[in-house]
Amino acid sequence: MLDIRFYGAAQTTTGSMHIIEYDGKKILLDCGLVQGKRKESFEANRNFPFDPKEIHAVVLSHSHIDHSGKIPALVKQGFRGKIYATSATCDLCEVMLRDSAFLQERDVEFVNKRRKKQGKNLFESLYGQEDVDRSLELFTPIDYHTGVEIAKGLELNFNDAGHILGSAITILDYKREGKNRRLVFTGDLGQTNTPLLRDPEPVPDTDILITESTYGDRDHPSRENIRGRLKDYITFIYQHGSKMIIPAFSVGRTQQLLYMLNGLVESRAVPAIPVYVDSPLSKKATEITERHQECYNLGLLGDVIKGDDPFAFPGLTFTNTVEDSMKLNSAKGPMIIISASGMCEGGRILHHLRNSINNPLNIILITGFQAENTLGRRIVDKAPIIKIFGEEHELRSTVFTINGLSGHADRTGLCNYSAVLGDVKRAFCVHGEKEYCQAHVESLRKLGIPDVHMPVAGQIFRNV
Repeated sequence: MLDIRFYGAAQTTTGSMHIIEYDGKKILLDCGLVQGKRKESFEANRNFPFDPKEIHAVVLSHSHIDHSGKIPALVKQGFRGKIYATSATCDLCEVMLRDSAFLQERDVEFVNKRRKKQGKNLFESLYGQEDVDRSLELFTPIDYHTGVEIAKGLELNFNDAGHILGSAITILDYKREGKNRRLVFTGDLGQTNTPLLRDPEPVPDTDILITESTYGDRDHPSRENIRGRLKDYITFIYQHGSKMIIPAFSVGRTQQLLYMLNGLVESRAVPAIPVYVDSPLSKKATEITERHQECYNLGLLGDVIKGDDPFAFPGLTFTNTVEDSMKLNSAKGPMIIISASGMCEGGRILHHLRNSINNPLNIILITGFQAENTLGRRIVDKAPIIKIFGEEHELRSTVFTINGLSGHADRTGLCNYSAVLGDVKRAFCVHGEKEYCQAHVESLRKLGIPDVHMPVAGQIFRNV
């Protein structure tokens, strides 16, 4: 008998976390941080709705913090099993979880200063570097298409998800009433025909599907349109001597942007202007990307074999020190600054926004999905007043959004993927805000899947 318990990313896009229980063994699919309102996310991340000591193993779809970021807390609270992921995901998690621990410690230090003045009890950091060290010892890399028995009668395989470097579709094969059964968890599903990664790989003979639904209600614009828009924005800031500030995830989005800028600069489609990647994590992630060429699609691999560096071009600088970052605040344009975090919830991007947000000649370019209650979402919604570091700022910069760079499949992509999985008997839509999730539920029903659900946090489905 196999049961599924949904905990995170249920009618929301953060905190991905689900439990598969088979023959008495509990397998955790993803273990992500909740992101959003500081107080609510702080409370949600401090506790688990289950005993971490009871988890037999963790299967990690990819390294993004909303999928991996709570693993050190799981270990801190007693988990001692294996963590299965692709080799690239293991390497990325080493730098991303250390960065997350640093941010956790810094945030608690900030909060505790205020609590100390108020005479309140001080908080302990969600986890620290020692917890990350213990976590990394448990990571167990497995290759795509390599079966591993992770519990008696339960075999794990990974297919390429095409979302970011190392992202994986989880395949669990088991028996129900003596018959072969296959459960597939998409994790975050990528787009097709992207310039860097391979297409998401379909899984034949799927019986049970757990699918993301981030863009379940809309399609992305064409990539050619994206290239043209990016060219226009660069031309604008060149003409006005202004800045373009781009919040970007360190893994995936930053490398996409560098690849596109590489093409524009080397083809001389845009004027040569300084481009700064102001994120040590993004630099490390780019270096890891360059090491894991096994994840590249054939086109990109061919370029690399010919000697082209797809993530380098004249005018590109990776900043390292805080001092170098601070210099950018007073530097004159034209320039492009790419910085983390992607949803503007922390990191150096906050400083660049604070120093640029009042100038109407500056551009803030949002290149991916912004979850509810994040600073990035408030910028996308063009709230007239934006609060950064507790101070109110008038949003006068021009805000543009480019969703086509998203690492997530759109409505058509999600439907096309589900349509080739075989005779799916039951589906669960997760990792999508309620209206997007509901839209994908309806799409799957139109595809002929007879039993489709939109679970809420804490909901259990037995004997699937």
